[in-house]
Amino acid sequence: MESAEIRRRWLSFFEERGHTVVPSASLIADDPTLLLVPAGMVPFKPYFLGEVKPPASTLTSVQKCVRTPDIEEVGKTTRHGTFFQMCGNFSFGDYFKEGAIKYAWELLTSSVADGGYGLEPEKLWITVYLDDDEAEAIWRDKVGVPQERIQRLGKKDNFWSMGVPGPCGPCSEINYDRGPEFGVEGGPAVNDERYVEIWNLVFMQYERGAGDGKEDFPILGDLPSKNIDTGLGLERLAMILQGVQNMYETDTLRVVMDKATELTGVQYGAEQGTDVSLRVVADHIRTSTMLIGDGVTPGNEGRGYVLRRIMRRAIRNMRLMGATGPVVQDLVNVVIETMGQQYPELVTDRKRIETVALAEEAAFLKAIKGGTNILDTAVSETKAAGGTVLAGDKAFLLHDTWGFPIDLTLEMAAEQGLAVDEPGFRRLMQEQRDRAKADAKAKKTGHADMSAYREIADGSGATEFTGYATNQGESTIVGLLVNGVSAPAASEGDEVEVVLDRTPFYAEGGGQLADQGRIKLDSGAVIVVRDVQQPVPGVSVHKGSVQVGEVTVGASAYAAIDIQRRRAIARAHSATHLTHQALRDALGPTAAQAGSENSPGRFRFDFGSPNAVPGSVLTDVEHKINDVLSRELDVTAEIMSIDEAKKQGAIAEFGEKYGERVRVVTIGDFSKELCGGTHVGNTAQLGLVKLLGESSIGSGVRRVEALVGVDAYNFLAKEHTVVAQLQELVKGRPEELPEKIASMLGKLKDAEKEIEKFRAEKVLQAAAGLAQNAQDIHGVALVVGTVPDGTGADDLRKLVLDVRGRIQGDRPAVVALFTTANDRPLTVIATNEAARERGLKAGDLVRTAAKTLGGGGGGKPDVAQGGGQNPAAIPEAIAAVERLVVETA
Repeated sequence: MESAEIRRRWLSFFEERGHTVVPSASLIADDPTLLLVPAGMVPFKPYFLGEVKPPASTLTSVQKCVRTPDIEEVGKTTRHGTFFQMCGNFSFGDYFKEGAIKYAWELLTSSVADGGYGLEPEKLWITVYLDDDEAEAIWRDKVGVPQERIQRLGKKDNFWSMGVPGPCGPCSEINYDRGPEFGVEGGPAVNDERYVEIWNLVFMQYERGAGDGKEDFPILGDLPSKNIDTGLGLERLAMILQGVQNMYETDTLRVVMDKATELTGVQYGAEQGTDVSLRVVADHIRTSTMLIGDGVTPGNEGRGYVLRRIMRRAIRNMRLMGATGPVVQDLVNVVIETMGQQYPELVTDRKRIETVALAEEAAFLKAIKGGTNILDTAVSETKAAGGTVLAGDKAFLLHDTWGFPIDLTLEMAAEQGLAVDEPGFRRLMQEQRDRAKADAKAKKTGHADMSAYREIADGSGATEFTGYATNQGESTIVGLLVNGVSAPAASEGDEVEVVLDRTPFYAEGGGQLADQGRIKLDSGAVIVVRDVQQPVPGVSVHKGSVQVGEVTVGASAYAAIDIQRRRAIARAHSATHLTHQALRDALGPTAAQAGSENSPGRFRFDFGSPNAVPGSVLTDVEHKINDVLSRELDVTAEIMSIDEAKKQGAIAEFGEKYGERVRVVTIGDFSKELCGGTHVGNTAQLGLVKLLGESSIGSGVRRVEALVGVDAYNFLAKEHTVVAQLQELVKGRPEELPEKIASMLGKLKDAEKEIEKFRAEKVLQAAAGLAQNAQDIHGVALVVGTVPDGTGADDLRKLVLDVRGRIQGDRPAVVALFTTANDRPLTVIATNEAARERGLKAGDLVRTAAKTLGGGGGGKPDVAQGGGQNPAAIPEAIAAVERLVVETA
């Protein structure tokens, strides 16, 4: 049974039994504490926590998931993988243990002809929690599983919680006996390799308190409503139904391995090393394709870093197996063809996915060349200093700047006889991740405890947003936080977070910055609002300070936004939509939105493109946008179903989470997008849009920045003034300025070359005198001193080598010259063969000098270069070199 059919049967089974089918959420987690969705229940977390009411009491889904904590183990074992699909059925106060157990047994054991999976009942083993007598009785007495195939396990294995205070409960796992060839008998309590878990039924019936680990926490009591959360691993079931040894041999991964063998010439099963590489490629290419499909682009932070890391691991493993040219397109296409049966959007977005993947491959192949040079230098410096371990910060630099996976650094360092400070590298990586997570969470919550927001949501419900129709209105304060803690009142000067029952303030989202303004109370108190966020879905938190009076929960208030700011942001947001459509018209559908920020009078728009956008194309895009403004097109918004929106061709932003009902913003016959932001009523209200330029912000992602309305006019007015000043200076018409300025710059460049040539000649003229005045240190000719400030590194090097060549005969010679360039000390030191035979090596001498100068350096034994931070230390550095020559000679 193919994976697509397993998925179809799951959804059909539960839909026929009254469950509402929920499409898989994006892999991009809608949670500041997560980068990616790691479990099937994550999109349902707000329902279980009571933050949001579920659309129905029973739901079912097949959720895309990505987990990367054990990424280094992928390929080494056949059980580790990064992407998987979790089939789930959920009940919110509807059926409980008996219903969940009976559904699971029916679906697994019903014949294929009857819509089931056709598993033999006698091969299924059950585990239950230690004291869950109820679940055991249902399995034994209601379903008919023999007592000897039901085992009890402890909290570590058969009790579930989110890891934080909240819902929890015992679970029951269904395991499949793969037979004696996979190990000894005795059930899952003895051998989880033979008895593989395929389905976990979680019975959420308790509330847990704070505690560490999976076992050390108290049970506070029963939940008011009992819920069900189950998860079946699609890949594990596919492994069983397809009769293969492991998940890598299932239909959606084996085809990728087959393509990899075709491209490299290796065979799966022939050799352990290549088998590991083939599994890495199959897993990582599939995961990369699914992440790109959901709008993730390669980068050096967050989820972009995850994508970059796994893509580069896959590419590297292809090269280890012998691939020499580009391979990603062939591999990605296989994934799209296979997974597209389950996720047709992959086929629709094939061009965009290919574009992003190919750009990352090209960038990594280029980085391998540049990063290898950096690694070689770091290895040389480590060895020269007598070290055997490459520093963790060097490995981090290679990773962060050049995108080197740590295992690539480990392997290349080992080839040169060095270990790598992995703990140091991991520490720096964790610090980077922690900073990224903390920044994302702080932006949403202001460091307040999430439970404080949930309490407000539980008591007052979602905030009604009135800002589409009005800029101000009456409301009531239903929640108040002071310094992140719920409070009944706040006084003048306090920093506060205020929740209203209804508000005209737009909370930051969808790329649009939040509104600002004031909230006035009947008592005369005034709150100045600087920001609005939604840390809990549907609850708008107004962040600001009490300017006058005292604020109390329950008080009547009048909320008014800064209208001029709102209008300026609305102009920017509408301009973003126009820019998006104009870029797609010019570059094709691959120019899909990858992010945006709409602020007063200006915006930035990120989009997919493997290359820079030519200036002529950008000019055409700008002209098209302003042409639309002159056509005075109406801007309208309409609420409709997501399916209807797609039928109408509305563009959705990758990575955004949409419900069943969506808001579609239409600009005449030009643009149609899913959007919850605020906009102008007519394109004429934008006035003018000026694109300032575009740049790269990551592999395959470009950024356009632009000004709108008065800001665009002011920019052009300043440019006009500058042009007028240049006309006066060069005595020419505007159209003549480029040619005249280019001519002036050319002459200036020629003059600088002549000056540089003269200075170099003057420096080299000093070579003979320096050689003649060499000191004699135990028979070693030592030339040490300074040359005029401003001498460049190349000229200094030429001078040092010239002086060394002028010292006659077989006499040992050391030449060490110093200068100051750009306010920094610089030294070049050279030795001849006779000096090196006496132990005087340029690299050693340079490191001694550079350390004194407050810097570093390196090179070969015959010539080396270094520098530092402190020019005043040059005399001390000269003395240090002289001492080392005396001691060594």
